[in-house]
Amino acid sequence: MTSYGAKDLARSFRTVRNNTITIAQEIPEDKYGFAPAAGCRTVAQTLTHIACITRIPTQVHFTERRTSLEGFDFMSAMGALKAEEGTHRGKEQILQLLRSEGDKFAALLEGATDQFLAEQVSFPAQMGELPKTRFEMLLSPKEHEMHHRGQLMVVERMLGITPHLTRQMDERIAAMQAQMKQSGAGR
Repeated sequence: MTSYGAKDLARSFRTVRNNTITIAQEIPEDKYGFAPAAGCRTVAQTLTHIACITRIPTQVHFTERRTSLEGFDFMSAMGALKAEEGTHRGKEQILQLLRSEGDKFAALLEGATDQFLAEQVSFPAQMGELPKTRFEMLLSPKEHEMHHRGQLMVVERMLGITPHLTRQMDERIAAMQAQMKQSGAGR
């Protein structure tokens, strides 16, 4: 793990979590009950799901330090997550949950050794998966969060909010265009 290690993993996770927190801050609390379609999570449920999903890899990799997922009770873990999603929380409580759970997970990632990240974890035979390194598996929570954050960015659009990452990109493009125009390079 010489080119991308624990500190990089933690830093990139924190970046993703901070962008999620910004979205959570921008969506008005009276829209936290909004669901984009029947059968979808509400904004509050999605944010709670994002906040708490890191508990599963924490349990697998840091608490139990499993080298095999054989016998891991996914149904109980997912049931606990579903219960968290159903717990009523206000906007500030959800923001605090995103911060605290994110900080805990990032600290665990940051403290991981290269040896720990290189360890192989096997899957139950019925899954038909080859073993993966902890490193590869610990990238998944960030990827999972980015998936749901993309959903929240669509929700923002549905609510008439331009996502902050879009606004930032538009500002950078406008600044580049202004600079090109000023230097005469835009002719």
